[in-house]
Amino acid sequence: MGVNLADISREIKEQISIFTAKSSVVEAGTVIGVGDGIARIQGLHSAKSGELLTLASGVRAIALNLEADSIGAAIMGSDAQVKEGDIVYGTGRPAEVPVGDAMLGRIVNAIGQAIDNKGIIDTDKTRQIMRTAPGVITRKEVSVPLQTGIKAIDVLVPIGRGQRELIIGDRQTGKTAICIDTIINQKDENVLCIYVAIGQKASTVARIAETLQNANALQYTTIVAATASESVSLQYIAPYVGCAIAEEWMEAGKDVLIIYDDLSKHAVAYRTISLLLRRPPGREAYPGDIFYVHSQLLERAACMSDEYGGGSITALPVIETLEGDISAYISTNVISITDGQIYLETELFNDGVRPAINPGFSVSRVGGAAQVSAMRRISGPLRIELAQYRELASFVQFGSDLSADTLERLNKGERIVEILKQAQFRPMTIEKQVLILYVLTKDHLMDIPLNVVRRFEREFLRFMDNNHGDIVKEIRESNDMTDQMEERIEAAIDEFKRLHWKND
Repeated sequence: MGVNLADISREIKEQISIFTAKSSVVEAGTVIGVGDGIARIQGLHSAKSGELLTLASGVRAIALNLEADSIGAAIMGSDAQVKEGDIVYGTGRPAEVPVGDAMLGRIVNAIGQAIDNKGIIDTDKTRQIMRTAPGVITRKEVSVPLQTGIKAIDVLVPIGRGQRELIIGDRQTGKTAICIDTIINQKDENVLCIYVAIGQKASTVARIAETLQNANALQYTTIVAATASESVSLQYIAPYVGCAIAEEWMEAGKDVLIIYDDLSKHAVAYRTISLLLRRPPGREAYPGDIFYVHSQLLERAACMSDEYGGGSITALPVIETLEGDISAYISTNVISITDGQIYLETELFNDGVRPAINPGFSVSRVGGAAQVSAMRRISGPLRIELAQYRELASFVQFGSDLSADTLERLNKGERIVEILKQAQFRPMTIEKQVLILYVLTKDHLMDIPLNVVRRFEREFLRFMDNNHGDIVKEIRESNDMTDQMEERIEAAIDEFKRLHWKND
């Protein structure tokens, strides 16, 4: 069978007529130096600050320094796969992280990848990790309490949803313990939690995850981990990643608690990056914009108005001090940004006061607005009485003669300190806090020996659960205390002391 040349010619002409040339231009740069997690890149003249860059090996980086002849970029991950001469491409978009309900119950690294051996995270939503904080018009006043379950905090330094409350103190004073207790207490509070571990040991993060799992708290918590063994770039972006995950839920009208543990290590990581990028050092070698770095992060915590969803992000940043020095550079920076601080004192911790909260240096600038009515009604005088006790106790050591009034104040103060002690991972519901604080403020503990006050507390609360559950339920549902309820509580205290309590 012969070949029909006319048909072939016609087919070729048709293909030529429909052919269109397609071309694309991709801007590329070249790595001219790499080390310590920082890459210097030549080219990419249209790159923007904060833009996500892709290297030939598949590793990603964030453009931070835009200089006349080069770009300084922080490598997100190990720089072992990056070498001089590698091609770099710009993505034209900022760094993003996966978000959504699929993140709950998961442990992820600082770029949102799962590291808990539970498979990939099934979500197609992403958010920019660097975003502008909500404006003033979109916010409303903080008014709903965030219960920590820790008596000393809920009474003395109450926290509201949408607040930023700093937790500050020396190492090994219980800062992380307060954070974990607060997460555990959100079990029935409809608050989603994010714990950002910055520069901590991997074993510490694993222990925290196990604690939350055992308390059935991991199911509503996401852990973002940038451990001490990872690059400073990942430690730097970790809190922004956690905040982006939180903002997805906040904008859906949900309440979120986020913990940054801790911002001291975050500041050190940013200082390291800045020095490697040859930015001019300032006080304590920190770069001049370290205040902006932390304010940019913490200002994203907000209580949104109802027109904008009504959600909230409550931030608990942690700062580690050295020898109790709260006047250090990073400490004073973060104190000035936040809405108050909880100061943990080494001396109190060593004396067995747990949590070791110093009521003199601790403050909440939201105050009573973040307390339920029942707590506000009975907790007012406690802070003053505790402060008076601490002042008087410092004079007692000189052995001077004490008046009856002074002795009474000292005895009352000792019982306040004893009641505010609390075991770790044992958060207490608000109604039980109200009951035992009522007993304390109305002086029903003055005839109880100091060494059995804690036992009195346990047995009295058990008695109320078993014999007067209606009072407990009413406080829980109403969050208020009427004069009639006070009479019923007085009768219950009298019944307990007469029939059930023995001073052994």
